[in-house]
Amino acid sequence: MQVVLEEAPEQVELCQCGMCRRWSGSLYSAQYGENPEVTGEASVSVYRSSDWAERAFCSACGTHLWFRFLPTGNRSFSAGLFDAAASHAIEKEIFVDEAAAWSRLQGDHPRQTGEEVIAEAKAAGFTFD
Repeated sequence: MQVVLEEAPEQVELCQCGMCRRWSGSLYSAQYGENPEVTGEASVSVYRSSDWAERAFCSACGTHLWFRFLPTGNRSFSAGLFDAAASHAIEKEIFVDEAAAWSRLQGDHPRQTGEEVIAEAKAAGFTFD
Protein backbone atom coordinates (compact mmCIF):
# COMPACT_ATOMS: atom_id res chain seq x y z
CA MET A 1 0.00 0.00 0.00
CA GLN A 2 1.36 3.39 -0.93
CA VAL A 3 -0.10 6.89 -1.22
CA VAL A 4 1.62 9.63 -3.21
CA LEU A 5 0.46 13.27 -3.15
CA GLU A 6 1.55 16.01 -5.51
CA GLU A 7 2.13 19.50 -4.15
CA ALA A 8 1.45 18.49 -0.56
CA PRO A 9 1.83 21.50 1.74
CA GLU A 10 4.33 21.26 4.56
CA GLN A 11 1.50 21.51 7.08
CA VAL A 12 -0.93 19.13 8.72
CA GLU A 13 -4.50 19.73 9.86
CA LEU A 14 -5.51 18.22 13.18
CA CYS A 15 -9.01 17.10 14.11
CA GLN A 16 -10.03 16.65 17.73
CA CYS A 17 -13.64 15.46 17.15
CA GLY A 18 -14.92 12.44 19.03
CA MET A 19 -15.22 10.33 15.88
CA CYS A 20 -11.59 10.96 14.90
CA ARG A 21 -10.49 10.26 18.48
CA ARG A 22 -12.28 6.89 18.45
CA TRP A 23 -10.90 6.08 15.00
CA SER A 24 -7.29 7.03 15.63
CA GLY A 25 -7.02 6.65 19.40
CA SER A 26 -6.01 10.31 19.64
CA LEU A 27 -6.37 13.34 17.41
CA TYR A 28 -6.41 12.77 13.65
CA SER A 29 -3.54 14.38 11.76
CA ALA A 30 -4.27 14.95 8.08
CA GLN A 31 -2.14 15.62 5.04
CA TYR A 32 -3.58 17.06 1.85
CA GLY A 33 -2.23 17.27 -1.67
CA GLU A 34 -3.11 17.23 -5.33
CA ASN A 35 -3.83 14.19 -7.50
CA PRO A 36 -3.56 11.48 -4.84
CA GLU A 37 -2.26 8.21 -6.21
CA VAL A 38 -3.07 5.11 -4.18
CA THR A 39 -1.42 1.81 -5.06
CA GLY A 40 -2.58 -1.46 -3.58
CA GLU A 41 -6.24 -0.45 -3.59
CA ALA A 42 -7.29 -4.11 -3.36
CA SER A 43 -6.34 -3.85 0.34
CA VAL A 44 -8.43 -0.71 0.97
CA SER A 45 -11.59 -1.10 3.03
CA VAL A 46 -13.98 1.84 3.15
CA TYR A 47 -16.89 2.43 5.50
CA ARG A 48 -19.42 5.20 5.98
CA SER A 49 -18.65 6.81 9.34
CA SER A 50 -21.41 9.44 9.25
CA ASP A 51 -24.04 10.93 6.94
CA TRP A 52 -21.36 13.10 5.33
CA ALA A 53 -18.10 11.18 5.60
CA GLU A 54 -16.37 7.89 4.98
CA ARG A 55 -13.09 6.51 6.25
CA ALA A 56 -10.67 4.01 4.78
CA PHE A 57 -8.14 1.63 6.22
CA CYS A 58 -5.81 -1.07 4.93
CA SER A 59 -7.45 -4.46 5.40
CA ALA A 60 -4.01 -6.13 5.34
CA CYS A 61 -2.33 -4.17 8.15
CA GLY A 62 -5.08 -1.99 9.71
CA THR A 63 -3.40 1.34 8.93
CA HIS A 64 -5.83 4.26 8.78
CA LEU A 65 -5.63 5.76 5.30
CA TRP A 66 -8.06 8.62 4.76
CA PHE A 67 -11.16 10.57 5.67
CA ARG A 68 -13.37 11.56 2.71
CA PHE A 69 -15.80 14.48 2.96
CA LEU A 70 -18.63 13.14 0.79
CA PRO A 71 -20.14 16.47 -0.39
CA THR A 72 -16.87 17.31 -2.19
CA GLY A 73 -15.18 13.93 -2.48
CA ASN A 74 -12.02 15.48 -0.98
CA ARG A 75 -9.82 13.16 1.01
CA SER A 76 -7.49 13.98 3.88
CA PHE A 77 -4.84 11.33 4.25
CA SER A 78 -3.40 10.17 7.54
CA ALA A 79 -0.23 12.22 8.02
CA GLY A 80 1.42 9.12 9.47
CA LEU A 81 1.58 7.71 5.93
CA PHE A 82 4.21 10.28 4.99
CA ASP A 83 7.63 10.34 6.64
CA ALA A 84 8.10 14.02 5.73
CA ALA A 85 4.95 15.01 7.65
CA ALA A 86 6.75 14.39 10.94
CA SER A 87 8.48 17.75 10.55
CA HIS A 88 5.47 19.71 9.25
CA ALA A 89 3.87 22.61 11.09
CA ILE A 90 0.24 22.65 12.21
CA GLU A 91 -1.99 24.39 9.65
CA LYS A 92 -4.99 24.42 11.97
CA GLU A 93 -6.73 22.41 14.65
CA ILE A 94 -10.47 21.74 14.35
CA PHE A 95 -13.18 20.58 16.77
CA VAL A 96 -11.03 21.85 19.64
CA ASP A 97 -14.10 21.93 21.88
CA GLU A 98 -14.18 18.11 21.71
CA ALA A 99 -10.51 17.60 22.55
CA ALA A 100 -9.68 15.13 25.28
CA ALA A 101 -7.90 16.70 28.25
CA TRP A 102 -4.78 14.66 27.44
CA SER A 103 -4.59 15.83 23.81
CA ARG A 104 -4.92 19.60 24.19
CA LEU A 105 -2.09 21.21 22.26
CA GLN A 106 -0.01 24.25 23.04
CA GLY A 107 1.27 26.64 20.42
CA ASP A 108 0.17 29.48 18.24
CA HIS A 109 -1.88 27.99 15.40
CA PRO A 110 -5.46 28.54 14.19
CA ARG A 111 -8.15 26.70 16.15
CA GLN A 112 -11.83 26.18 15.37
CA THR A 113 -14.65 24.71 17.41
CA GLY A 114 -17.00 22.17 15.87
CA GLU A 115 -19.68 24.86 15.60
CA GLU A 116 -17.27 27.10 13.67
CA VAL A 117 -16.27 24.27 11.32
CA ILE A 118 -19.91 23.39 10.56
CA ALA A 119 -20.86 27.06 10.11
CA GLU A 120 -17.98 27.54 7.66
CA ALA A 121 -19.07 24.46 5.68
CA LYS A 122 -22.70 25.62 5.62
CA ALA A 123 -21.62 29.07 4.45
CA ALA A 124 -19.80 27.32 1.59
CA GLY A 125 -23.12 25.65 0.61
CA PHE A 126 -22.82 22.25 2.28
CA THR A 127 -25.71 20.70 4.20
CA PHE A 128 -25.62 18.29 7.12
CA ASP A 129 -28.47 15.98 8.02
